[in-house]
Amino acid sequence: MSFYIARGSIPHKRHVRHMVDGHLVFEEVFGNEGFSGTMSTIYHRHPPTAVESCEMSRVVEPTYVQERALRMRHLRTQNLRPEGDPITGRKVLLGNADVEISMCVAKESMPTLYKNGQADECIFLQCGSGLLTTIFGRLQMHARDFVVIPKGTIYRMDFDSPGARFVTMEFVNGSHVQAPPRYRQGGVGQFLENSPYCERDIRPPQGPFGTPKSAMVDGLYEVIVKARGALHSFRYAHDPMDIVGFDGVCWPYCFHALDFAPIVGQLHQPPPVHQVFEGHNAVICCFCPRPLDFHPEAIRVPYAHSNVDSDEVMFYADGHYTARRGVEEGSMTLHPLGIAHGPHPGTVEATMDQHSTNELAVMCDTFRPLAPTQEAISIEDPKYVSSWRPQTANLLAPTGEAFATVGVKA
Repeated sequence: MSFYIARGSIPHKRHVRHMVDGHLVFEEVFGNEGFSGTMSTIYHRHPPTAVESCEMSRVVEPTYVQERALRMRHLRTQNLRPEGDPITGRKVLLGNADVEISMCVAKESMPTLYKNGQADECIFLQCGSGLLTTIFGRLQMHARDFVVIPKGTIYRMDFDSPGARFVTMEFVNGSHVQAPPRYRQGGVGQFLENSPYCERDIRPPQGPFGTPKSAMVDGLYEVIVKARGALHSFRYAHDPMDIVGFDGVCWPYCFHALDFAPIVGQLHQPPPVHQVFEGHNAVICCFCPRPLDFHPEAIRVPYAHSNVDSDEVMFYADGHYTARRGVEEGSMTLHPLGIAHGPHPGTVEATMDQHSTNELAVMCDTFRPLAPTQEAISIEDPKYVSSWRPQTANLLAPTGEAFATVGVKA
């Protein structure tokens, strides 16, 4: 997030000697785009380069199903059972050369530290709470939080109980997650008065610094680094998160989805008004509880539209989504480019007297086609593609419960 903060002990100038407790501390410039992008300056008690050992452990490149079939998909992620930790439990469902979208239902805590060396991560926590310990400090995570972790950040996630569910969008093509430039002064400065969120809504990391002792393996601190499509084990004799302070504009943060202030209008507003973040060839939107359109003759569900330039992924986190039947909390849909899509039959009529919505859904639009993995196909609802036909709309299962779930009368 591009606004400046400072934490802990830092010297009065960059690149000068800094003594803490009578010892020289070691400077690390943490940034992107060479030395021309956003960056922070970190001060360590030990050299961050002092590695005891390193080795590649396994390849983790997802395998996508290469098929030319063009169809809308409904993935029932609620059918995924708890498995692994917040890293090993991630199951990539959809992806392309720019973005990988995975779902995790974490069963246990992370035994080591982790660093994604090839992608910024934007995590949406559907349910659960816990602590994110990072090299920049700590963040309390809550259900409905977005958690944005810059590429190269060492971190560990510990949830308060098993079963936390979250979606991770990894921007893998040298891209960085940022607020839309149109919300900010000159595209990079202070949030504008008419933006739907601002600096007050961003929760930066806080102290203390340092690694939980439980992250040690065989007396060494282990960091699992994801890079070049593989996991690598790096071990240190000292705590790699042994910093005394940092300053800069590149650091992880949390943003609560319900702190987004939706822009509403007399008539239906297009999806870009719900945009929260963007990266290269992809945007992330959040559809929050809000008043619906207030023109007396307004159609209050989205009009049909053709995705001629993008694939649309929608994750239904909570509440009643007025334009869809058969989707539930935890459903993920994919509407690919080239196909018109819109509200299900009957939803326009059913919402004519509705004045607000309590839906919470997260959308990721990509500007290159997404491919599914075999894991995605295994949880796919095959009836979804034909669910807009009036005579088959009632075949969605479970029929009676589906209509109740989205607040639409059968």
